[in-house]
Amino acid sequence: MPEDVSLVRNRTEAAPGARPAWVVTVLAAVLIFTSVVDVLGNALVIISVLRNRKLRNAGNVFVVSLAFADLLVVCYPYPLVLHAMLHAGWLPGEMECKVSGFLMGASVIGSIFNITAIAINRYCFICQASRYEKVYGCTGTSVLLILVWVLTAIAILPNLALGSLTYDPRVYSCTFSQTASAGYTIAVVTVHFLLPIAVVTFCYLRIWVLVLQVRRRVTSDVRPRLRPSELRHFLTMFVVFVLFAVCWAPLNLIGLAVAVDPPRVAPMVPDWLFVVSYFMAYFNSCLNAVVYGLLNQNFRREYRRILLSLCKPRLFLQETSRGGTERSNKQSPGNNNNDQPKAETI
Repeated sequence: MPEDVSLVRNRTEAAPGARPAWVVTVLAAVLIFTSVVDVLGNALVIISVLRNRKLRNAGNVFVVSLAFADLLVVCYPYPLVLHAMLHAGWLPGEMECKVSGFLMGASVIGSIFNITAIAINRYCFICQASRYEKVYGCTGTSVLLILVWVLTAIAILPNLALGSLTYDPRVYSCTFSQTASAGYTIAVVTVHFLLPIAVVTFCYLRIWVLVLQVRRRVTSDVRPRLRPSELRHFLTMFVVFVLFAVCWAPLNLIGLAVAVDPPRVAPMVPDWLFVVSYFMAYFNSCLNAVVYGLLNQNFRREYRRILLSLCKPRLFLQETSRGGTERSNKQSPGNNNNDQPKAETI
């Protein structure tokens, strides 16, 4: 057996063995629930955009990309995490550990970069309307989407060179080790979390300023540039951003604290706090699709139609071919901007 694999397996004998069975059961239940909702919810998001022409636009390209990022963790890492829980340790080899950690990191970084891209899109759509069509044409949107995933790959690749993707028995996962390098941990938290959060916060603050100006009618010549539907869509994506920040902030703050002095601070972090912060982060992968369904009427209606159509496959195919055209025609002219260049987004 290679030495590195042996070391990975030896580490599995540390914390999990002493963990009560009911704790492992709870963690496994949370992970299973998260995985099921993740798969069903994000599949509904992708199918909704593909089926409904009203939802097929530049802004929702990044919504679909975000759904794909959330699905990455379900296709490989989460099943291995559940396997480690059931067997009280990591049984696969080192290669599987690296692949699992890589996909986990790609999902996390891809999610925050897509959330940032969505915020920039909303900012341009609402606050820079005159430039929106120039930036978010077919070519521009494709370039920006590719850029999101190129930056994601660039951000995750250093982990392979530094060997910072290792098995952590506390969370049964192959993941980024916060004690691998203090400087790199600070860089990860800054570039992968703090900087995107700052950009998103700036974009949404500018939108909020515009919203307040429109509502208060600061001057008599202020035109209500923000339609009610646009406001709802902005609020939906704002909630997505807030939930991401809340779910990932504890883990990133722990990482910053550990990076200050790894040998001294790392042992001071309570095991329960570290585990809770990790599973809060895991849980975030299933929330976005739920938010769309709760706050956005277009997605909620499309979810319902898809679920009902699944009982009748023929009806599902017919609805897909129509692409939501009939649903758009039923709306009143004042609420329907499907024919306009800046189609309605979520």
